[in-house]
Amino acid sequence: MARRPLRRSDPREEPSALVAHAGICAGGGPSPQRRRAVPTATSNRRGEHEHTSFSFLGYAFRPRGARRKDGVCFTSFSPAISPEALKAKGVDLRKLRIHRRTDLSLDALARWLNPIVAGWMNYYGRFYRSVIYPLLRRVSIYLRRWAARKYRRLRTLTRFKRWWARMLDRAPDLFAHWRWIRTC
Repeated sequence: MARRPLRRSDPREEPSALVAHAGICAGGGPSPQRRRAVPTATSNRRGEHEHTSFSFLGYAFRPRGARRKDGVCFTSFSPAISPEALKAKGVDLRKLRIHRRTDLSLDALARWLNPIVAGWMNYYGRFYRSVIYPLLRRVSIYLRRWAARKYRRLRTLTRFKRWWARMLDRAPDLFAHWRWIRTC
């Protein structure tokens, strides 16, 4: 069933219609704390400001280093995963208890974990992906702990490193985060 379009009213005739249509409360909209202009400090716009960053949809927008196509470095106002989102994903990662899932084989662990990590990579790694690398390294650390629990012989670091290198050579795309980062 098709929906009827909303009746458009002239704001001069009915001033409250615009406010009601926009969904803004009669109190005047967002609070003054949330309503602030954030100057975009870049290489060509310098100056001292009280607020130089903001967070929106899990991204933190702030001045970051960038490089032009010709190799010249400059400062750009760019998004990346926000510290709050990074912390929340770290808590989610801890709740997964990867190192305790010794009932799963390596392939089953990859099938279970890859959709979760790939979702984080696709959403938060879209811009300035190097900020998400510590979270992905932490996934690898949990995989090392999983291997040490599952296979007793891998509890020594040298044996684990040999096993890890063989696994990277044998199946380089086993885990989704290995496309971006391969260290442990």
